[in-house]
Amino acid sequence: MAAAPDLNESFTRSLATVSRQWTRHVDLQFRELGLSQARWRVLFELSRRQDVTQIELAHSLGIEGATLVRLLDRLEADGLVERQPCEEDRRAKKLHLTDGTKPLIDKMRKIAAASRAELLADVCPDDLRTATRVLGQIEARLELLRSDQNG
Repeated sequence: MAAAPDLNESFTRSLATVSRQWTRHVDLQFRELGLSQARWRVLFELSRRQDVTQIELAHSLGIEGATLVRLLDRLEADGLVERQPCEEDRRAKKLHLTDGTKPLIDKMRKIAAASRAELLADVCPDDLRTATRVLGQIEARLELLRSDQNG
């Protein structure tokens, strides 16, 4: 008879499962806009953090720089993203959404908001605040560990 998993294991398994399922749920909705998961993730992150470098964006998305370059090439060719020289570092490029991207971002935000409302409908606000606090603590710990490994 297998031993019951401990609380930490159950939590991390649930967190990973929900994250994958939530992403898949949103991904299917964004496909109607002609966006792959890789493309919508880049566009969403840029909508939140304009004026970032490619390196900063790759870090925040958790992907390799070379992977991001290929994505940005396609998004730029589609007129959704533009690269501009970085005044602080001539080797770096700052990323910006084009003016024409605003209607697409607005649609994406509406879809994401409706998805959040649907998926969180039965979660009480106090539980949601607690979960957000706990996830923030885990995120901070991961950042600290990452800093220790890189530094």
